[in-house]
Amino acid sequence: MSATPDAGVPCRVVVCRDCCCGTRKIRGVDHAAQTDRLREVAPVRVSDCLDVCDQANVIVVQPSTEGRAAGGRPVWLGLVNDQAATEDVVSWVRAGGPGVAPVPEILDLYVFSPFTKRAAGSS
Repeated sequence: MSATPDAGVPCRVVVCRDCCCGTRKIRGVDHAAQTDRLREVAPVRVSDCLDVCDQANVIVVQPSTEGRAAGGRPVWLGLVNDQAATEDVVSWVRAGGPGVAPVPEILDLYVFSPFTKRAAGSS
């Protein structure tokens, strides 16, 4: 996946793979297969801990140049722990991702804001 001068930067994906995400703590997920599947549709960056362990596995979909120009911003998805959810992410990225294609309703279940302060004792 490379950008052409006319197309700009494509939609990109960041996967968290450190202390919780991408480890045996999240059972029943083939983390390598998930990352490989995402790489089939977009450049993927593997990140150390994104500090939202209560949402493991975390995937951040970043807008393309076109998406950012249209007002798209990174979308954080948490608890992406099954193949169907991964396929929903893949379909959205193929459709253009943030700013180009609306977040599919099914992915609304996974969207969260990492910047929202949580009250002490809440999960």
